Amino acid sequence: MPKKGGKQDETERKVHVPCKRAKMEVSCPPSSMNYDSPNSVFESLIFPIKQEEFFKEYWEQKPLLIQRDDSSVAACYQSLFQLMDLKKLSSQGLYYGRDINVCRCVNGKKKVLNKDGKVNYMQLKRDFDQKKATIQFHQPQRFKDELWMIQEKLECYFGSLVGSNVYITPPGSQGLPPHYDDVEVFILQLEGEKHWRLYKPTVPLAREYNVESEDHIGNPTHEFILKPGDLLYFPRGTIHQADTPARRSHSTHVTISTYQNNSWGDFLLDVIPGLLFDTAKEDVALRTSIPRQLLMQVDIADSTRRLSGFMRSLADRLENIKELRSSDMKKDFIMNRLPPFLRNGSAPLAPGGQLPKLDSTIRLRFKDHVVMTVEPDREKSDELRKEMVYVYHSLKNRRERHMMGNEDDDISEDGISETHGLRFPLSHMDAMKQIWRNATVAVKELSLKSDAEKEHLVLSLWAECLIEVI
Repeated sequence: MPKKGGKQDETERKVHVPCKRAKMEVSCPPSSMNYDSPNSVFESLIFPIKQEEFFKEYWEQKPLLIQRDDSSVAACYQSLFQLMDLKKLSSQGLYYGRDINVCRCVNGKKKVLNKDGKVNYMQLKRDFDQKKATIQFHQPQRFKDELWMIQEKLECYFGSLVGSNVYITPPGSQGLPPHYDDVEVFILQLEGEKHWRLYKPTVPLAREYNVESEDHIGNPTHEFILKPGDLLYFPRGTIHQADTPARRSHSTHVTISTYQNNSWGDFLLDVIPGLLFDTAKEDVALRTSIPRQLLMQVDIADSTRRLSGFMRSLADRLENIKELRSSDMKKDFIMNRLPPFLRNGSAPLAPGGQLPKLDSTIRLRFKDHVVMTVEPDREKSDELRKEMVYVYHSLKNRRERHMMGNEDDDISEDGISETHGLRFPLSHMDAMKQIWRNATVAVKELSLKSDAEKEHLVLSLWAECLIEVI
C-alpha cells in the first residue's frame, strides 16, 4: 500500500459523444458539503447523482462530469484552496519536492522547475507569472481543515487511503503531459476554468502511473471546460491532459484520489500468506521438502503440477473458513490514514466520561477508525508464539504526516512502523465482536469467563478512547 497519494492530475473531454452531465437545476443542491457522515460527504460530492447509480454506471468503468451552475457550490469549493493561500502557507516552512512541485509541459514532456530547499513565495509567484509554471501542492489536507474533514470521511467511506493534490495553472499553460494514474480520481474545480481532454485507456484499471505520447493516444473521447463548482470523476488508467485557456484567469483544482493498490489482486497477496501458513500446520504435504536443487534450476515447469494441486487445496479450504487473516493491508490503512476530525481543533484525544464498570453499558467510539486482526504474539520471539487479537486504531495518527511517507519518529527501534492499539488473548475475540457489532453492550453480558476479564477489557478500551459509557 502507498504511503503517499497516487499521482493525481487531469481529465476529460468528449469530441463526438458528450460525456454524461448531471444537470444541477434538477433540485436545490446543498450549499456546502454535508459532513454529518461518510455517506453524506460522498453524496454531496457527487450530487445530484445517487450512490447506486454512480457505482453501477461509472465506478471503474467510465468518466462522470457534473457541471453545476450554482454560486453556493462554487463558493464552497473555493473555500477549500485558493492561490492566495500559498502566501501564508509558504511562511510555514514548505519545501520544494516534499510539499510543492513547480512544473510545465513543454513539447509533450514534463519540465520540473523546482528550486532547492525552502519555498520562497515571491520566487514561486515569479515562476508562476513569468514562466507560466503550474504549482502542484502535495497533500493540502495537512493544512486545510475543510479538506481534512472531507478526506477523513471519504477514508471511512471507501475503507482506503484518500490523498489529494492542488494544481494551480496560469492562463495559456499546461502543467503535465498526457498520462494515466493508478488511482480513482475526483476533480473539484475551485478557481477559474480548465480545459480537459480524456482518452481511451491503453491499460484499463492501471496499477502504475505512466506518461503517454500524444501520437499514440488518438482522439479524445471527452473534451470540456470545468468551471468553479464542477466535479469530474474518472477511473484509474484513464489518459488525460488539461490546460488553462488563454486570456482567462488562473485555474485551481484539487484532485482527490483513492484505491491505489486496493484491488482483488492486492487482497489475495495479503490474505494468502496467512491462509497458507494455517493450512501447512494441518496438511503434511505442504510441509514436505521441495526437490533437491530446485532453486538452482533455470526451468521449474515440472513443479507446476504439484503447485497447482496445492492451490486447488487452498481454494477448497478458503470456501470453508469463516474468517480471512489480513496481514498488512488493514494495518497499513489504519497506520497511514487521517485521524478523526475533532471540533475542538488539535487538542489531543483523551478518555472522557465515566469509568466503565461491571454494571455499565458501553458503546464503541470511532468505529470507522478501528480494525481488529489475529496475529502471532509479536512480543514473544524466542518461543512458540500464541495467536493474539490486535486492535489497531488511527486516533493518534498525525495529520501533518498523512500520505507523506514514514518519518524517523514513526519508526521503532527494529525498523518497523509504529502502530497505535492494544493486544488481547484470542479468548477475547467473541467479546470484542459483541462490542463491534452491537450499538450498545452491557459489560456484564460480555462473552468472557470472569468479571475481572470483562472489567479489564473495557477499561483498556476506554483508556484508549475506543469506548464510552452511556
